[in-house]
Amino acid sequence: MVSDQQVHAHPAASATWLKDAATARALSLITLVWLGLESTLGLAAGFSAHSVALIGWGLSALVEALASLIVVWRFTGARTLSSHAEEKAQRAVAVSFWLLAPYLVVHVLHDLDAGHRAVPTPLGIAVTAISLASMPLLGVAKRRIGARLGSAATRGEGAQNLICAAMAGGVLAGLWLNTLGWWWVDPAVALALAGVAVREGARAWRGHGCCH
Repeated sequence: MVSDQQVHAHPAASATWLKDAATARALSLITLVWLGLESTLGLAAGFSAHSVALIGWGLSALVEALASLIVVWRFTGARTLSSHAEEKAQRAVAVSFWLLAPYLVVHVLHDLDAGHRAVPTPLGIAVTAISLASMPLLGVAKRRIGARLGSAATRGEGAQNLICAAMAGGVLAGLWLNTLGWWWVDPAVALALAGVAVREGARAWRGHGCCH
């Protein structure tokens, strides 16, 4: 809880600001529930299909979950009005972006060496399609709320939701194109997403929002 004394000490913390902070926390909690399911199903479908991008996308859900946990931490209790907590959360979200890139590169090299090829599965298609439809809504909402709060951490979490949507679209395209013999699209998507994760981590570290 945020006390009246804390609010008086921070004139910018209006009722609207505090409501936005509570909304940001609630959206992050909702996202955590979905990401837990998304990661479990995505990884299962990815290993079944030998899809680097689908496995990477499933793992990225865990990274997104970390970002969501950070935002929940940021807007809980006395930390809600703490600029120091915001700075910590901002840097932690940036690091969460960087956790995915090395895995994607190593996994791509391993699967190329082993000759694995992605195979479409109903589960993989269903999970990625749901994320492609839902994640942009969460991402845009968090970016807007983060801008009103002046919270780079919240904008960064929204960025990860938007990247998740882009990854879902890329995975679906890769699985379809693989049926046409374009097997290289899947690992190419994974490598491109690794680059995006590195770039967005740097932006988050500096306090910028996300890709436009």
